[in-house]
Amino acid sequence: MTKPIILSTQPLDAYAEQKLGEYAEFRIAKKPTEAGLLAEAADAIAFVIRGQVPVTPRLMDAAPNLKVIGRTGVGYETVDIPAATARGIPVVNAPGAGARAVAEAAIAFMLSLSKLVGHWDHETKRGNWNSRIGGKQAGDLDGKTLGIIGLGRIGQIVAKLAKPFEMNIIARDPYLDPKIAESLGVKLLSLDEVMSQSDFITLHCPQNEETMGMINRRLLDQVKPGSYFINLARGGIVESLDPLHDMLVSGQLAGCALDVFAIEPPDHTHPIFRDENFLCSPHAMATSDGAMRRIFKSMADDMAAILEGRQPQFVVNPEVLAK
Repeated sequence: MTKPIILSTQPLDAYAEQKLGEYAEFRIAKKPTEAGLLAEAADAIAFVIRGQVPVTPRLMDAAPNLKVIGRTGVGYETVDIPAATARGIPVVNAPGAGARAVAEAAIAFMLSLSKLVGHWDHETKRGNWNSRIGGKQAGDLDGKTLGIIGLGRIGQIVAKLAKPFEMNIIARDPYLDPKIAESLGVKLLSLDEVMSQSDFITLHCPQNEETMGMINRRLLDQVKPGSYFINLARGGIVESLDPLHDMLVSGQLAGCALDVFAIEPPDHTHPIFRDENFLCSPHAMATSDGAMRRIFKSMADDMAAILEGRQPQFVVNPEVLAK
C-alpha cells in the first residue's frame, strides 16, 4: 500500500474535507461510478458516497484496507450492508440532518400545488391577466386532511409544520409508538384508510423490500377526486409514473409533486413531464445549505470516530463495532 486515500464520489464542504484529510489524502474520484471507484480503490481506507453509486462486494474487495464507508444522508440502499458487515466494515450515515429541509419541501409542494403557483406564474408572464376570471381557482390547506405515510423524523416535522394550517392529520406507520402520534395530534390508520381519506398524501417512509412498489395502482385508485400526491422519500416506493400520470389526466389527482424517481435521472420524455399539474425536482430537496452542512459534519465526525477507534453517533451496522 502506498499513501492511503479517502475516496469520495463528489466534493464535500470545507469542514468535512479538512476533517477527513487529517487521516488520509482526501480525493474526489475521477469518475463517480462503480467502475471509476474500482480504478482508484486500491489505497482507499474509506469511501464517501454521494449520489447513487453502488458499493458492491467487488468494490469493497478492491480496497483491502477499507475501514469505513460514509453515506451523505439517511438513505443507504446503494450500499450492500450485509457484504460490508461480513467484511467488518462499518457504514455511517446522517439520519435527521436533512429532515427539516425535506419536511419544509413537503409543505412547499403542498402550497405550490394547491395555490396553483406554477399556473398563475405562467399565465401572468404571458400577459393573460384575465386568466383569474372564470378559470381555475386555488385551493386551501385549512380544514383539509393530510395523510403522512411514514411518521419518522421527517414525517413528524411535517405534522408539526402542518398544524398551524389547521389541517386534520392522519398517518400510516406500523413501527411507530402510538404515544408519539398521539402527542403530535396525529391519528394512525391503515394504508388504505390514509390513501382514501386524505386530501394531501405525502411519502416519508424508507425504501426497502416491504415498501418497494407499495404505492400501486390499486391504492392510488382509492384516493379522493381532486387530491394531491407528493413523494420526497424514494422513487421505488411508487409502482411507476404511469398511474400517477393517468390520474392527473382524469382529474383524480389535482396535482402531483416528485423529488425522487425509481431511476435517476428519470426518462423526461414520459408524458407526466408535460402535465402542468406536475411539479418535480432532481432529488434536491434534502440538500439545502443548512442541511448539507449538518449532513457533512455528522458523517465526517462519525467517520473520524471510527478511524480513531471511537464510538460514532450513527452507524447502520453497529454489530461490526462490537467485534
